[in-house]
Amino acid sequence: MKIIILDGFTVNPGDLSWDWLGEYGDYTVYDRTERQDILSRCEGADIVITNKTPLGKDILCQLPDVKFIDLLSTGYNITDIHYARERGIPVSNVPSYSTNSVAQLTFAFILQFASRVAEHSSSTANGDWQRCEHFCYMVAPLTELAGKTLGIIGYGSIGKAVAKIAEAFNMKVLVNTNHPGEDSDNIKFCEIDTLLANSDFVSLHCPLTEKTEKMANKSFFAKMKKSAYFINTSRGATVDEDDLKEALENGVIAGAGLDVLLNEPPIDDKITSLENTLVTPHIAWAAKETRARLMEVTKQNIKAFANGNPINVVN
Repeated sequence: MKIIILDGFTVNPGDLSWDWLGEYGDYTVYDRTERQDILSRCEGADIVITNKTPLGKDILCQLPDVKFIDLLSTGYNITDIHYARERGIPVSNVPSYSTNSVAQLTFAFILQFASRVAEHSSSTANGDWQRCEHFCYMVAPLTELAGKTLGIIGYGSIGKAVAKIAEAFNMKVLVNTNHPGEDSDNIKFCEIDTLLANSDFVSLHCPLTEKTEKMANKSFFAKMKKSAYFINTSRGATVDEDDLKEALENGVIAGAGLDVLLNEPPIDDKITSLENTLVTPHIAWAAKETRARLMEVTKQNIKAFANGNPINVVN
């Protein structure tokens, strides 16, 4: 079989190995693929592996040899899964591989907003502590997380992992989900307006759907506390970035922590330049352990397809 990997660099910048693919055929790994090169690189391929390089109907209809598409991600919106199903092409993803890593970054944002480690470290590096008359000083307000309320929108594996960490910090948790469960001492299920009005931190952990696209908009932010922080580690398109920028600039909310944006890389600095905003370059999934887990599930996906019984099929 001929196997093509269209954008392998982010998953494996050199610290993992693709050699296992040789067991299934001849393979070629491209670090990245521009849109105009997708078709030529995929011609004659039996298996196409992609992360963020799109495989729409316009491309797939010109690739008669493709028999299997493997996604180096959980999300599958970059592939036309409906057309692939019509063609009898199974599309497999990698579910739940990044749960711990995404939950960890979510709390990295929360802890930064609460403890202001970066500002105090920078101040100390600039010599402010050496010049201080007191044994300690503060350059930004500090707050305890115990007793604060975290609002979680979306309660899949990641949302549940975030809630578990919040409980360890003695935080209260409000959850908005399509499938509410039973309330516990610290976790309450509620409507989204109740969550927004009562949360000190609001964190998105929902998939991108027609319902959730731009759900975080002007009305959404207006319902939050002025002292609250907004965190998004889900999908950039769940946020109306113009409305978020306005809310951040006008003090509608206190700040934001974002690992995802509508355009990646961003095409301007309207969000990344804001002083009350933390932006990371879509790294929540990128710990080596997380990428190794993704690679292992990808191996299982390829093996299962080769054995005639594909797994993790999303279409």
